[in-house]
Amino acid sequence: MESSKHLTPHFREELEHLKERLLVMAGAAEEQVRTAVRSLVDRDHELARQVLTGDDPINLLHIEIDKRCFQLLALHQPMATDLRVVVSGVKINSDLERVGDFAINIAEATLRYLEHPPVKPLIDIPRMADLAQGMLRDSLDAFVRQDTTLAQEVLDRDDALDLLKDQVFRELLGFMLSDPLVTGPALDLILVSRHLERIGDHATNIAEEAIFIVSGLDVRHHGRDGSAQDDG
Repeated sequence: MESSKHLTPHFREELEHLKERLLVMAGAAEEQVRTAVRSLVDRDHELARQVLTGDDPINLLHIEIDKRCFQLLALHQPMATDLRVVVSGVKINSDLERVGDFAINIAEATLRYLEHPPVKPLIDIPRMADLAQGMLRDSLDAFVRQDTTLAQEVLDRDDALDLLKDQVFRELLGFMLSDPLVTGPALDLILVSRHLERIGDHATNIAEEAIFIVSGLDVRHHGRDGSAQDDG
């Protein structure tokens, strides 16, 4: 694996600190998601409101990490793998900020949902949340450790998340067709499932960046064997 030979120990320290700050941000974003989903499952208004007011630390980290990345690029002019790490850091930072936004969306949908009686027992949505959070954790580990095997495992899990989202939609559509009065709250549950699926998408983005760092291969529009996918 190539890296910039001319860079100083100070740069290496700054690069490790960048990774640590991204892990802190990922932990904060994941906690927001966990709290939002728990507020839905436990029907806890206060927890949902905590999510709505808990986004500031993530936003501050987003600004700080972007600044760190741009300073590393401007002051050290890294090349090869080191350059890919910093550029990927900018992208991952944006992905994590969006995860925090989706947690807020879930909390907002939860507060609307809690104005009505429960539509059904919640089974697949908590499963989706566990899966998405696990993907997020593992994608960050893959980035920090430059572990392409773990990154590929994250990509492979995305299909399971999509299947659960489709299952949630089909089941709730059945409820809406049989009882139009539940349409509003059922739609909010569908929205929650879509937000969780999008969190999984951001985890796959991070996993793709981990692969890019190690191999230099952009796998966003390629099949798992590296060949270009045909959308036709």
